[in-house]
Amino acid sequence: MTHKDFSYLIGVDGGGTGCRVAVATLDGRILAEAKGARANVSTDCAEAITNIMRATHEAVHKAGLSIADIDRAVAHLGLAGYTGPEISRLIKAALPFAKSVVSEDTHTTIVGAIEQEDGYVIALGTGTIIARQKAGQQTFIGGWCYQVSDQASGAWLGHGALEQTLLVVDGIVKASPLSHRILEKFDGAAGIVQFSLKAQPRDFATIAPDVIETASAGDAVGTWLMKRGADYVDSALRALAHQPGDILCLSGGVGPHYAPYLSSDHTQNLTPPRGRAVDGAIALAVQAATQP
Repeated sequence: MTHKDFSYLIGVDGGGTGCRVAVATLDGRILAEAKGARANVSTDCAEAITNIMRATHEAVHKAGLSIADIDRAVAHLGLAGYTGPEISRLIKAALPFAKSVVSEDTHTTIVGAIEQEDGYVIALGTGTIIARQKAGQQTFIGGWCYQVSDQASGAWLGHGALEQTLLVVDGIVKASPLSHRILEKFDGAAGIVQFSLKAQPRDFATIAPDVIETASAGDAVGTWLMKRGADYVDSALRALAHQPGDILCLSGGVGPHYAPYLSSDHTQNLTPPRGRAVDGAIALAVQAATQP
């Protein structure tokens, strides 16, 4: 197919908590968007594809376009849990689009946040994205998965809040407004344990707003967790050779809340995101539609 044979563009931001799909014209003008359920392709690939396609159909309908033309659409999907060519082939085979490009959600997040400019992106939501873009090359560290990584993320904060609350119950850590809130929310220590036995990263992440809110009010436990997360982010930026004055973009539901806790060396050129990961996906879909 040539560019003129394509019908429209699809951009997908797929995360562990949910996905967002945008439909755009071939020049990248977004016509409509829709939100869907979780879309981590390592956790459950079949479920992720189902959720993405449901949101895609909704977005196409909202845009006033025809689902019948979806087999002539070009899509770029930035997906949490993407692990390489093997899973990419599996995902592409399950999609109805004329052309599909699949990447890590880190790629779409960077392009959405700083476009083609040199800079650093810390995107913290359920999981963790830490990246540098320099001379068109992207470098990522961390964010391997919640079980062994994803420090400073929403899931990490939520898990830490539960851990610290149980230490309060054991008399090791002093009680605080956060620990009181957690104990009330889960109806005591037993409730925390039962929740944790079944919880996925997205479930732990639902507790992160409690940590952020209480820390901003001076809560000792919440502040300690935010400082620990910030220490990790500072270390990651040093590992990526961030220099004072380099662009740093904090994004995601959790990311911007770390700004007060980070080293001043890293926040001298704090820049708001130019766009979202789904905007980055559309920009990359524009490229895909013009390439052979």
